[in-house]
Amino acid sequence: MNTLKSRLSLALLVLVLASLACGGSFSTANISNAYTTANPDGGSPTTVFAQDQVFYAIVQLANAPDDTTVKAVWTAVQVEGYEGETYLDETVLTSGDGTLTFQMSNSNLWPIGRYKVDLYLNDTLARTLEFEVR
Repeated sequence: MNTLKSRLSLALLVLVLASLACGGSFSTANISNAYTTANPDGGSPTTVFAQDQVFYAIVQLANAPDDTTVKAVWTAVQVEGYEGETYLDETVLTSGDGTLTFQMSNSNLWPIGRYKVDLYLNDTLARTLEFEVR
């Protein structure tokens, strides 16, 4: 029994050391809330937009060190005039705890259809917000 415990302890130690040697890091940062809105102040969450509205994604970070990055990637999912999913734009913000506001605007009317914004926390997909234009 002691031999089994010794082997398991050694294996655990090797895994921890290998993780540290590879630059492994641990962050408690998380997205505590995220939603889309047509309001630049963050009020009135919605998943339905008019063709002339600006899209806003409001992201609330919690337990985030000051060097936490959040990337918003905007995509047309199924939209009139587009063939399949189409990348539109992306923005990266660096922050600690607090509220981040991402926006996507268009000088023309938005085509009717389904859209999404993927939110990446430190380069890892954390959340996808789907919405539509009617």
